[in-house]
Amino acid sequence: MRRPRGELGSRAPRPTEGATCAGPGESWSPSPNSMLRVLLAAQASAAQLSGLLLLPPIQPFCLGPSKWGDRPPGGGPRAGPAQGLQRLLEQARSPGELVRWLGQNPTKVRAHHYPVALRRLGQLLGSQPQPPPVEQTSLQDLSQLIIRNCPSFDIHTIHVCLHLAVLLGFPSDAPLVCALERERRFRLPPKPPPPLQPVLRGGQRLEAALSCPHFLRHPQQHLIRSLAEARPEELTPHVMVRLAQHLARHRLREPQLLEAIAHFLVVQEAQLSSKVVQKLVLPFGRLNYFPLEQQFMPCLERILAREAGAAPLATVNILMSLCQLQCLPSRALQFVFSPSFISHISGTPHAPIVRRYLSLLDTAVELELPGYQGPRLPRRQKVPIFPQPLITDRARCKYSHKDIVAEGLRQLLGEEKYRQDLTVPPGYCTDFLLCVSSSGAVLPVRTQDPFLPYPPRSCPQGQAASQPTTQDPAQRVVLMLQERWHFCRDSRVLLGSRALRERHLGLLGYQLLPLPFEELESQRGLHQLKSYLRQKLQALGLRWGPEGG
Repeated sequence: MRRPRGELGSRAPRPTEGATCAGPGESWSPSPNSMLRVLLAAQASAAQLSGLLLLPPIQPFCLGPSKWGDRPPGGGPRAGPAQGLQRLLEQARSPGELVRWLGQNPTKVRAHHYPVALRRLGQLLGSQPQPPPVEQTSLQDLSQLIIRNCPSFDIHTIHVCLHLAVLLGFPSDAPLVCALERERRFRLPPKPPPPLQPVLRGGQRLEAALSCPHFLRHPQQHLIRSLAEARPEELTPHVMVRLAQHLARHRLREPQLLEAIAHFLVVQEAQLSSKVVQKLVLPFGRLNYFPLEQQFMPCLERILAREAGAAPLATVNILMSLCQLQCLPSRALQFVFSPSFISHISGTPHAPIVRRYLSLLDTAVELELPGYQGPRLPRRQKVPIFPQPLITDRARCKYSHKDIVAEGLRQLLGEEKYRQDLTVPPGYCTDFLLCVSSSGAVLPVRTQDPFLPYPPRSCPQGQAASQPTTQDPAQRVVLMLQERWHFCRDSRVLLGSRALRERHLGLLGYQLLPLPFEELESQRGLHQLKSYLRQKLQALGLRWGPEGG
């Protein structure tokens, strides 16, 4: 029997990938310009602003969770008739057809279909400055459908529909918005009415947006880029600090915005304290990015000279960021290594962290500044720099490749021929360490001293400090796991702390063998991983087993 038009089961092409919702007369996609216009609108309260930023960019509900990303809000529908209806809604050619698909399949309609319909509605209206009368009728019909069914929506679906309705241009007193808002308030627990909030303008608006809890948790790169286009008078120190912290927290290496922060620091130098400067400089070291702004370093040197004594912890934090950039000002080093500074910080609550940072700075001086003639950190003040895996690695251990690489090395070499998580002087934790003879044979670690001397043995006159010498014929090879979170987001640039560790281990004389996450992820099972490790080790000239000793 012929199926009536509009019922499920009729064939429809797949929706175009990457389609975005559009509002009347413009693309709905939260592009930098449109998001900035929302933030800098003529009138907005803090509550309204937080509401607009409450949800992340709407994703197609048919997409499942990725291995490394977050699960789409509310999950996704199961495959079946409901998903078939979703595809039909995404391919609707007019508002009237949207209403027909929803009206003719009442048993197949689910709550998540209504946000899909609203998103498709925005796409359809994007190319029509003014919808014709027949489409206006369809809009009213779709609104009535949502109003009639919204009591059965969960709170997430209500939020999404309300979000889309606002972006589509429905006024605040429209029946659809009123019904959704009423349901939203009904689901929320009762609370006392909030005090009247002042209208926010200019930089205050940006501060409120950047203080939104959702923005603090999620790397909304489209909004970050849009803020780089804001007017200078709107970029207050508080706004710039929020942006810098967000970039560092989410590993967002955005050159345009980083340059804007560097320029702001130079222009506002006289008004900035070292406590603010340490937060502005943080993303440069963490993201391993040295700005093009020519006055960046001279400005920081002047600030350190002016305020180093007033804020010891901020001073050391600034130097830590510069250490990651391989840019240490000699005058500031002489100050923090002076007996008076060390004595001053010894009795403060933050003395342990400052001593660790000073130990790292002293290591950088030892390895990277052979011409430095100033004071150094006394030996009795030195502590291990990073004696255990970093917090990020411990938090993401279930995503790490360390366990399977350890098993591959165990089966390939034997347990006695490698050490895992060994901390070598001056305090760097290594993933895996091998001892190798001059002929390339992998030696049992228990028969060797796995540590190279620190400080490195003095070099002959004129030899670079980056070429340490040792009389020990055994070579130390460090296998470095390079996981996804060791890099800036969507980039092949190592984070500053990772680049610093690899740089220092190389200067100490360890031979580094990086194991990038792309190569590790491409191995299917332990057998392939062992073949991969065998090729990597043999490429270095390493031998093991009966013929290798």
